[in-house]
Amino acid sequence: MRKPIIAGNWKMNKTPSEAKALVEALAPLVADAQCDVVVCTPAVNFAAVSEAIKGTNIKLGAQNMHWKESGAYTGELSAAMLKECGVEYVILGHSERRQYFGETDATVNLRTLAAVKAGLTPIICVGEKKEEREAGYTNALVAYQTLIALSGLTAEQVAKVVIAYEPVWAIGTGLTATDEQANETIGVIREAVRSAYGDAADEVRIQYGGSMNPKNCKGLMAQPQIDGGLIGGASLKAEDFSKVVRFDA
Repeated sequence: MRKPIIAGNWKMNKTPSEAKALVEALAPLVADAQCDVVVCTPAVNFAAVSEAIKGTNIKLGAQNMHWKESGAYTGELSAAMLKECGVEYVILGHSERRQYFGETDATVNLRTLAAVKAGLTPIICVGEKKEEREAGYTNALVAYQTLIALSGLTAEQVAKVVIAYEPVWAIGTGLTATDEQANETIGVIREAVRSAYGDAADEVRIQYGGSMNPKNCKGLMAQPQIDGGLIGGASLKAEDFSKVVRFDA
């Protein structure tokens, strides 16, 4: 059985003091969670959050990282920097990074390889735009994105990564894939992994990342292929995020 993982992507929200308050409110609400709980915060919040989550079951995640160990990459952070700040997970290839900051399938792969090498757990994002779904390219696209991102990893390494299926048309729009649509596409991603890495496909955890919230999480999490969620807006309120962590309706 794959242990579910619920990760909050705070995006560009919360100052350090606000982050500390949010995590302190969240911790008692998720203390008995039956899933892994991760908060992926802006880098300026790492110190405050890593201190606030000590002694809790909450893990710290980052929202991006560079593939180089060091160098002239102004504004970027390396895996070693993240690890020393207490980061254990890192989101890679989020659609907003692809849309606004030039992220490509090739650079997602470079970041993935660097994260795994450093002992971080990548949360690798894949997903289609609205026009791509309407044109019937969803399955081919997510399979391609997945296999490119994982290229160069061993089956043992692949088994330990997290993949997040985030239909781009459902992020921040209030739109959500139906439970069945999400389950079907995540099944396609899992079979793509199986085609290249065999039984690792049964171990890799695949989240749904398109506007999962307290109202729809129970139905989504009941689907056999869905192993958790990458949560946006609902992760910014302790009560809402805790409901998703508990898969409450």
